[in-house]
Amino acid sequence: MDYIHLVVELTVGFAALFLMTKILGKTQFAQITPFDFISALILGEMVGNAIFDEAVTIWKILFAIIVWGILIYSIEVLSQKVQAMRGFLEGRPSLIINKGKIDYNALKKNKLDLNQLQTLAREKGCFSLNEIDFAILETDGTLSVLPKHQYGMTTKQDLNIPYKPVQLPVSLILDGQLEKDNLHEAGFDELWLQNQLSSQNINQYSDVLYAEWRGDEGQLYITKY
Repeated sequence: MDYIHLVVELTVGFAALFLMTKILGKTQFAQITPFDFISALILGEMVGNAIFDEAVTIWKILFAIIVWGILIYSIEVLSQKVQAMRGFLEGRPSLIINKGKIDYNALKKNKLDLNQLQTLAREKGCFSLNEIDFAILETDGTLSVLPKHQYGMTTKQDLNIPYKPVQLPVSLILDGQLEKDNLHEAGFDELWLQNQLSSQNINQYSDVLYAEWRGDEGQLYITKY
């Protein structure tokens, strides 16, 4: 196979797959379901085989990606609009532990053994199944856990701690580069930032690895190289 032709096909295939992931949305991979997993495998395998088949042209690769992408997108739309279709394609959450009791039939239905259940529970910070009041196996394979009251985390409300608004921290400098949009979003300008850096004997942005503004604390945190 001609190397230039291979490079072109790889580039086109990569660009088309990248565009397809943008169209399908982040949840296609952030909350992957069995259907999403299978469709992604088939799409990748189809493109891979087509690239190394000399009889397959670039246009056929693009056509295959577009058709498969349309099918996946159509099914995603149907699953959002039609509840019955959503349950069929994505599955439904299963109540594995109900009021502190393990539902063996639910375990068996979801092909889940106790060792796997313990592993999923530990990932949620529950090292004993007896600490769990309710546990739901989600469609993406993760376990949502509601601990029993005596094992739940203490909240600020339990301790009567007054509510204090929380603000997202804003990165102002990353790897020595000024994040201008973040700086303006935080309500500051470069003169203010330069004064803050000068107070710590820093003369240029390139000397800073990371700088973060915490609005709720009114504090600028700076990490040098």
